[in-house]
Amino acid sequence: MTASRLASRHRAHHSPAVTTRTGQAQRRPVPSQPAPSGRATSATVAAYAAAAAALSNALVSAYWALGGRGLISTVGGYVTQFAHQKRAAPVLLALGAAAAKAAGGLLALALVRPWGRVIPRGWLLAGSAGASALLLVYGGLNVLLGALVLSGTIHPAGSVDRTALRWHIGVWDLWFLVWGILLALATAGYWRRTVTGPPRDGAANRVNS
Repeated sequence: MTASRLASRHRAHHSPAVTTRTGQAQRRPVPSQPAPSGRATSATVAAYAAAAAALSNALVSAYWALGGRGLISTVGGYVTQFAHQKRAAPVLLALGAAAAKAAGGLLALALVRPWGRVIPRGWLLAGSAGASALLLVYGGLNVLLGALVLSGTIHPAGSVDRTALRWHIGVWDLWFLVWGILLALATAGYWRRTVTGPPRDGAANRVNS
């Protein structure tokens, strides 16, 4: 037996084949990996953008917790008051906020990074959906209420720090709103990507037969 015949038999033995109704074996084409869709790509971009929004916000909180005072006056309210107090409670509170925001960044990355597969799908979906809903409600309501106050539609009792309010509408609360939108898009993409797995062998055989 020649070497070419041996090679032909080896290829025929190892190539996938299906048996048709006439009993004749046909080689089954090996399916190629599908190209990533536009939705999957946009969801991946949204996940990384959500992680960037979360981690950068965490850095700002950590900066203030460690004694930084830049832009602290633009926040107003109790945050500015706590910043001028030399106590441990405000520092721990700011560090806790920074840690929570950093965890939110890791949550967004878990939706697209391979190490996120160790987290059960239901837990990851529930956590990311709940976090995105919280961010959307918090950021959206604050931006809306702040805009209504600045426009004169709502007249709150007491004095209003209009400079801080503008910063909340344009930066701080809008930051949470955008973060929530990005995380919601990433969560939806993760759900679409994992709701159905690859076709089973039995189903593939029925299609090819």
